Amino acid sequence: MIVNQFQLLIENQSSWLKLNFSKIYNLSFRTHFKALQNYCNDIIAKYPNFFFESEAALVSIIQRDDLQLEEFKIWDYVIQWGIAQNKNLPSNLNDWIDKDFQILKNTLQQCLSHIRYFQISNENFIERVFPYQQILDKKLVTDILKHPMAPNEPITSKISPPRKIFQITSSIINIEQATEIESWVDKKEVTYDVNNNPYKFNLILRGSRDGFEKDVFWNLCDKKTNLVVVKVKNTDEILGGYNPIGWSSNLRHKYSETYDSFIFSLKNRNIKHSILSPVKISSEAIYNNPNRGPNFWEDFNMNKSQSFEVYHGKYEKLIRETAGTFSIDDYEV
Repeated sequence: MIVNQFQLLIENQSSWLKLNFSKIYNLSFRTHFKALQNYCNDIIAKYPNFFFESEAALVSIIQRDDLQLEEFKIWDYVIQWGIAQNKNLPSNLNDWIDKDFQILKNTLQQCLSHIRYFQISNENFIERVFPYQQILDKKLVTDILKHPMAPNEPITSKISPPRKIFQITSSIINIEQATEIESWVDKKEVTYDVNNNPYKFNLILRGSRDGFEKDVFWNLCDKKTNLVVVKVKNTDEILGGYNPIGWSSNLRHKYSETYDSFIFSLKNRNIKHSILSPVKISSEAIYNNPNRGPNFWEDFNMNKSQSFEVYHGKYEKLIRETAGTFSIDDYEV
């Protein structure tokens, strides 16, 4: 269905699509919209000539640090585009002679330097790049092959940094939501840009993967700085809390003090703006209850397996419309 819709766009709205594709493509990764990401990648794969009518257009895409494609796929698309510009090249690579490789090299003269070859795995390099080694500088090919075997040996070829591919291991929050939370952590009034966020999220626990029992939480999350996010059952509500000092099994039934913890509710179809609720009684911000999971006292805590509760007490705001207990689909730390 998507391909058919795109075919209609090509036929009827080609100018609009060419003009706006870069924005659509970038938006798909900013919003963590998987279907749109796949749609855009399929477009590039199936219709490279449509978007890259000129070498300048191709270069403008592949030089981006935030291009959301693995490097070997970028190489594949560049090669496809180069071959498509030269209809007389043999269809079978085994039939190519030196002149054919030179034609392709000349066509891709401005593109080849923007491929980040050292970010391509050995396997993909041998399978995809090496057959076209004649269009690359011999020293570059030697360095690429040598570097994995002798990473400490100096090389003269330029090693470009990896692209900033937007990835997050959460199945609950997306990149934009993560950067909003990061901004709260650093007490920023303006939300970080997804291209320039300072934190990396490491998934410690996922209820649906590791279990919802309190013992699982304490075994995996004891004495670690934690961000807790919760997906409320049968809704699009996402609640959470940030604990900068961690819960400690050594402080059974005791409070931990921090001025920097907060709880929150992220905006959704029913809530136009996210709710940020900083701690107001810092001496009782975190409660170390061995009989429960993550616990921001009564304001936000896991009271039993797959069940949380929210009330209003030690934090500034109630983060749900109604206080009380609710079931969850999943939670992550």
